[in-house]
Amino acid sequence: PIKITVESQYIPNRSDPLKSYYFFAYHVTIVNKGNVQAQLVSRYWHITDANGNTEDVHGPGVVGKQPKLAPGKTFEYTSFCPLPTPLGTMEGSFHMVEENGREYDAIINPFRLAAAQVLN
Repeated sequence: PIKITVESQYIPNRSDPLKSYYFFAYHVTIVNKGNVQAQLVSRYWHITDANGNTEDVHGPGVVGKQPKLAPGKTFEYTSFCPLPTPLGTMEGSFHMVEENGREYDAIINPFRLAAAQVLN
């Protein structure tokens, strides 16, 4: 019942390719397509750079919030991810708790972090 879409963007003015530092923004849209209010209580991200190094990030909520989404409501936020390579991927899940007590993980499909300017 929770639909998650993500758009990523390379931020050149916050990156320093000569120091292997690539800064990405990602904008997340979360829509409650169910008929019960659900709260996002925690997040999990699995981040992979182009060298195959991975990092797992667990934490409460997103951007300091644990939003409650009524049926049909949307929550959007933007966050950031620095990488040592111009390419990478992120995927993960949001742990949701419905007002009836049911808990589940809403899956975030893999998406690319790509510094196209660097690759051309």
